Amino acid sequence: MMANHDNTLVLLLAGGVGSRLNILVRTRAKPAVPFGGIYRIIDFSLSNVMNSGMSRVGVLTQYKPLSLMNHLGIGEAWDLSGRTRGIKILPPRTGATDSDWYKGTADAVRQNIDFIRAHPSKEIIILSGDHIYHMDLADMLAVHRRKKANLTIGMMRVPLEQIHQFGAGIVNENDRIIDWEEKPTEPKTDLASMGIYVFDTEYMLRVLEEERQENDFGMHIIPRAISRDRVYAYPFRGYWRDVGTIQAYWQANMDLLDPASGIRPAQWGIRPNPDADGREADRPAARFAAGSKVNNSLISAGCVIEGEVSNSILSPGIRVEAGAVVRNSVLIDDCVIEAGAVVDLAIMDKRVRVGRRAVVGLGDNLTQVNSRYPQHLYTGITLLGKDAAVPPVTTIGRNCIISPLIKEDSFPGREIVSGTTIDLD
Repeated sequence: MMANHDNTLVLLLAGGVGSRLNILVRTRAKPAVPFGGIYRIIDFSLSNVMNSGMSRVGVLTQYKPLSLMNHLGIGEAWDLSGRTRGIKILPPRTGATDSDWYKGTADAVRQNIDFIRAHPSKEIIILSGDHIYHMDLADMLAVHRRKKANLTIGMMRVPLEQIHQFGAGIVNENDRIIDWEEKPTEPKTDLASMGIYVFDTEYMLRVLEEERQENDFGMHIIPRAISRDRVYAYPFRGYWRDVGTIQAYWQANMDLLDPASGIRPAQWGIRPNPDADGREADRPAARFAAGSKVNNSLISAGCVIEGEVSNSILSPGIRVEAGAVVRNSVLIDDCVIEAGAVVDLAIMDKRVRVGRRAVVGLGDNLTQVNSRYPQHLYTGITLLGKDAAVPPVTTIGRNCIISPLIKEDSFPGREIVSGTTIDLD
């Protein structure tokens, strides 16, 4: 455990809609999406805070926060509860309509200046709650102080074809940022912002007051700060993934099964909250029946495997009945795959039931994109929402969406072709 940083306040931005995750965020905020069997996405940022010795955290929520708030509780799972420790949920203050919501990262922080002033700090660390990574924030803070920076930005090199998704910084030989491009179409650099910032507190408060019309750090605050003040990059070289798309979410889960990928939640000290929602607490050990086959998969507590599972992530309480096959898939809590069913390249939310001898993920054509959401599903992954039920002897193709609560009598037929979305009327 690092030394305790009493003069540091952490603000965790956890309000994003995350709409590209489609039905996975229909009833929950993106940071609350389950990941890797027993975790939620926000567990990674919270555990980084805990493991870096920081103990005062404000979590800025906005979109569908209830499951996130339930998961966080009083912060006990991450050692953030106590007389001098704490986690505080900070919802938007101004009103109930969408137009009153946070208008950007800087606006979100500005709306919580009273919380910042009520918790005096020398520096403020601003994190996103929707990234999968492991970072020593104490080291980043030490570099910030050593360089006498006003602002330090966590940055890493990404493939040039991806840089348009990020803020990009050009640095000199001392890692001082001398130029900035926000989501450039013709980039001059491959150094991308991770959305992780260390600010001197008084400096940040002054800038937010001076730039009252500016709502976003990347678009507005950072470019001006670079031209006037001491802004440095903190180079990061470990595993980091923004799981904001279905493809990225699936790939990050699959990375857990690849020893060469670099993702190691247990070794990193990432803590879930096993008591929230009863996801893990009081579950029996996983059971593997005679004749079952499991290959290169992660099987959580409470699972019962009678059939075959390969290259898949199974959250607590999954049942794979005799003769059923699950391949290349991510199954969230308490799904049931009935006897003889096949699930191939799918993501299933909680309590999905796949009927006997049904097939989810049929056919070799992975490129027939989803007709309603072509930007969300285009690599062959089929999505099934919470509490959906697939009828027996039904086939579902690739890049399909079966919305939450769709029951057997809502299916239009026994053959759902690739690219189809089934929704409640």
